[in-house]
Amino acid sequence: MLRSAAPSADATPRATALDETQEAAESAASWLGENWSDWLGLGLRILLIVIIAFVLRSVIRRSITRLISRMNRTAQAVDGTALGGLLVNAERRRQRSEAIGSVLRSVASFMILGTAALMILSALEINLAPLLASAGVAGVAIGFGARNLVTDFLSGVFMILEDQYGVGDSIDAGVASGEVIEVGLRVTKLRGDDGEIWYVRNGEVKRIGNLSQGWSTAGVDVQVRYDEDLEKAKKVILRAGEEMGTSQPWDEALWEPVAVLGLDAVYLDSMVIRVSAKTMPGKALSVERELRWRIKRALDAEGIRIVGGPPPVGEGAAPAAPDPTAGVSAPSALASPTSPQSLAASPIPPPPPNLQK
Repeated sequence: MLRSAAPSADATPRATALDETQEAAESAASWLGENWSDWLGLGLRILLIVIIAFVLRSVIRRSITRLISRMNRTAQAVDGTALGGLLVNAERRRQRSEAIGSVLRSVASFMILGTAALMILSALEINLAPLLASAGVAGVAIGFGARNLVTDFLSGVFMILEDQYGVGDSIDAGVASGEVIEVGLRVTKLRGDDGEIWYVRNGEVKRIGNLSQGWSTAGVDVQVRYDEDLEKAKKVILRAGEEMGTSQPWDEALWEPVAVLGLDAVYLDSMVIRVSAKTMPGKALSVERELRWRIKRALDAEGIRIVGGPPPVGEGAAPAAPDPTAGVSAPSALASPTSPQSLAASPIPPPPPNLQK
């Protein structure tokens, strides 16, 4: 009796455990059977969002890259010609287009992937309100902490989009001046007149003076003696400017004939004639140097005297006779025997004979 009762007692708990396991499996199977379509639909929806986002991002990035490549090919087509040197700088166009392309690609990627991430979270039924609020607070904090960086970046974007300057331009940025060798979204590199490289933050630039856009003005002051013939000097200067405008490479640098503006100043011994010429952007300094050289040679050839030397012998008035008093020295205080200097320098007389005894 005892042996038959023991197995029956052990079989009851085992049967209960098996029943509970079977019920749990049946409930899990029924739950999966009821919700598998929802889970499958959600997974397919998330997969579709991801695929569309990456395909759209790839298409937009390729379109931007093709647009930038087309801009670079257009710049290279006219590079090396006279018109290309005047209107287009290939390196400037290339760097500007690359910077614009980089900004557009980054903005497109951020917007597309950010929108896809929000759509995925919304599909998972996650409340986006706290997340967006936290992101807004974090963005404000980062903006206050990195305001200088944001200012530099935004200023660089607008400078590039507005084409305020580019590679090869000579600019005056206020804090530094020189030739632009690289334009970035945060920093602009300038090479100064002495070869130094300036790194200028775009946010620190308050004004830009571009010396390579539009046209430049070359100004030369010609100083001649007061008694020279102004009409003759004007004809000589205009002839020198005309010869310069018909010779290479100055025929491309000069955009208008050299003009004599008139007398800029009149002094007791000289007169200043103002000469001006409109030149290609960035060529004013070289044109001024060449124009001074040619005007000086033309004036010397015509015998027009400039300030700084005596007039040639035989021309004009005869040289003045030398001043006879120029070699006479100034009177000395020792010349007067009664002057204090003479009395102090006179020898001491010997004592009387009676005092010597």
